[in-house]
Amino acid sequence: MITTLVDDKVYAKIQAINELYNTGYYGKPIEKKSKLELTLIEAAYLLYRNKIDIELDNKQLSFKEFFIIASTRMKYFELKYIVYRDLRERGFFVQPSVTGFRLYPRGSHPGKGAANRFIEVHTERIGLPLKSLLKSIIVAKNVRKEMILAIVDEESDITYYDAKMARLKEGGRKFPNINANASLLEDRVIVWDSELKDALHEYFYGKPLDEERLQLSLIESGYLLEQGVINIQSDNGDKKMDFNEFAKKSSEIEPEFFRKYAVYKDLRNKGCVPKTGFKFGTHFRVYGQIDSVSQIPHSEYLIHAIPSDFIFALPVMSRAIRLAGSVRKRMIFAIPLDEKIEYIDIGRIKM
Repeated sequence: MITTLVDDKVYAKIQAINELYNTGYYGKPIEKKSKLELTLIEAAYLLYRNKIDIELDNKQLSFKEFFIIASTRMKYFELKYIVYRDLRERGFFVQPSVTGFRLYPRGSHPGKGAANRFIEVHTERIGLPLKSLLKSIIVAKNVRKEMILAIVDEESDITYYDAKMARLKEGGRKFPNINANASLLEDRVIVWDSELKDALHEYFYGKPLDEERLQLSLIESGYLLEQGVINIQSDNGDKKMDFNEFAKKSSEIEPEFFRKYAVYKDLRNKGCVPKTGFKFGTHFRVYGQIDSVSQIPHSEYLIHAIPSDFIFALPVMSRAIRLAGSVRKRMIFAIPLDEKIEYIDIGRIKM
């Protein structure tokens, strides 16, 4: 079948509507169904499958010639072609969209049902701005579709990730009704009273220093101080610190204190139990609910607090998600936005 390349589209005559669109849902009929319009990506795939021939200025183009021309007329043409071909060869019906493709569920196709996924194509070499990802997730959510990231690596292998706003399982326990005295010593806080130590630890705060004393992280201490559960004396012991003084001091010790604290506070207010995620390379490992300090289950999430102007380095993101999956957890990215914390859940999927 002879088709014609014009700018960034390929056009076929009326018979292509029945042979290509009605059977394989390639392209879209135009001009009162007298022509079929194909994108460069669809045309490249059909040329590869020997379904069409493509002409430019009355000269028939080889696959190589067309591929090189198309790559100059569409940004990221090669990446999108790699993903499109992969999805088609997996048996999916795929249609182009603004950022990538609309994907139909198996057994469905245009005219039979709606697409259920947006596929957004990225190269591992270019960072992904958080603002752009958030916008895509919200757009997909508003039209009740899943947001899928197709990341193409330097060897043209594709990894698929689903990205969505996360809903965390909420627990019930928050903080005890006590008031304990504690001391700030270098980069952590010590609770000296053994009875109060046990009361705090029962609510999953801190780690026992010994049988009598409890050590708290700066983040835990800030939360308990703001809730009125503990009083904190400065390292020289001459006065009690209010929350602002403690937070300022803590931010000098830990530069990410305020961002981490905002997320920690939100998680604790939801009844979740966040503990350090250092062993996993994240800020927190998070338990949805713990009923007993003696019977702690596996944590459900790894959560990393990121700023609103964050740009994902995709190889780094891939490592974090891979690690979370290997220890049976979900990788969640938390973003403090004004007075609200948004959570993005990104996980690897099989297509």
